[in-house]
Amino acid sequence: MSYTQDNLAELNVLLRFNLATSLEGIKIHHTADPAVIAAAKRLHERGFITLVDGGYLTPFGSQAVEHVKTLHAMLNAHSKV
Repeated sequence: MSYTQDNLAELNVLLRFNLATSLEGIKIHHTADPAVIAAAKRLHERGFITLVDGGYLTPFGSQAVEHVKTLHAMLNAHSKV
């Protein structure tokens, strides 16, 4: 099993959210890359974000972003091995 290009686009959209505050959302403009626009739409349809073009994280979305950011940090950590 591997991530699809759609999955990667969705993960990248989720990485844009700031977990430090629930008062800060994102806006995907109509001029954005079509893959980003489509990813935001899918995330909205699945209940991760409040608006089709971004908005705020839902509680489900906040939980997902925690995992996405953790995995991102783990994958990008510099190993001293």
